[in-house]
Amino acid sequence: MPAVSFKNISKTYTGARGSFQALKGVSFDIEAGEFFGLLGPNGAGKTTLISILAGLARATGGSVTVMGHDVVNDYAAARKCLGIVPQELVFDPFFSVRETLRIQSGYFGVKNNEAWIDELLQSLGLSDKANANMRQLSGGMKRRVLVAQALVHKPPVIVLDEPTAGVDVELRQTLWQFVSRLNREGHAVLLTTHYLEEAEALCGRIGMLKQGQLVALDRTSALLAGRASTMLRFKTDAALPPAVAAVARVTGRIVQAKAHDAAEVEHLLALLRAEGVKVEDLEIGRADLEDVFLEIMNAAGSVSAPTGSAA
Repeated sequence: MPAVSFKNISKTYTGARGSFQALKGVSFDIEAGEFFGLLGPNGAGKTTLISILAGLARATGGSVTVMGHDVVNDYAAARKCLGIVPQELVFDPFFSVRETLRIQSGYFGVKNNEAWIDELLQSLGLSDKANANMRQLSGGMKRRVLVAQALVHKPPVIVLDEPTAGVDVELRQTLWQFVSRLNREGHAVLLTTHYLEEAEALCGRIGMLKQGQLVALDRTSALLAGRASTMLRFKTDAALPPAVAAVARVTGRIVQAKAHDAAEVEHLLALLRAEGVKVEDLEIGRADLEDVFLEIMNAAGSVSAPTGSAA
């Protein structure tokens, strides 16, 4: 039995300006104990899909189950199996951190939960803030409390909706160490993130959404291997020759140019030399998940069936 199963999910919003189809027949499963990444540009439908999973939105068509429980017809059991960390910082300003976690435990009928609450506080670096009022916490600390709230009832399925957006390096490391431990213990994890290096390092399988449709679904290693190419990376302050700029991704001073083989690498270097472009920190490596993501998104201008396999 899959931990989460999306079957032909569609969602259409209707308003004064007409209708908008946010999801178009999305289907995939997440297995128990799997670390699954859901990627896509802004507006691709990731948050809509998670909202349907959480019961915050109703699908126009299709069905979703969590540990075999339908999120509509068996919503109470489905909610109990889920722990969701939302994008937004949502908190009650009238309670301390420990009180917040006790109340969250009560929502799920969990009694005598102090030992697990203490472990959450310790694992997420919140022990010294246990009696602090939520209003006194920084944004990063509030984010840690949201993670603790999602995990306080020990759900078999953990959903992390961009959990590290705008947080410091320490929190990222603390969070991933703890979530990776829970994943090894059998919890399924669904992650959405724009930090693709995180997805590449953590996720065993990845699905990619664009314009409400699934355009890729495969193991992370297969996605990287299937579209792997040589990447020429360097830094420069100079303008690139047009032939190099056409195959390059530029971030500030950092240039990454795609090449299919050694001969193409030499050709690109020759073009740079001919134009007198001074380069620094020259590296030749393989494509990473960001390169693969951009290639798939660009290739999916007219969205069709997803690349890769479901398993």
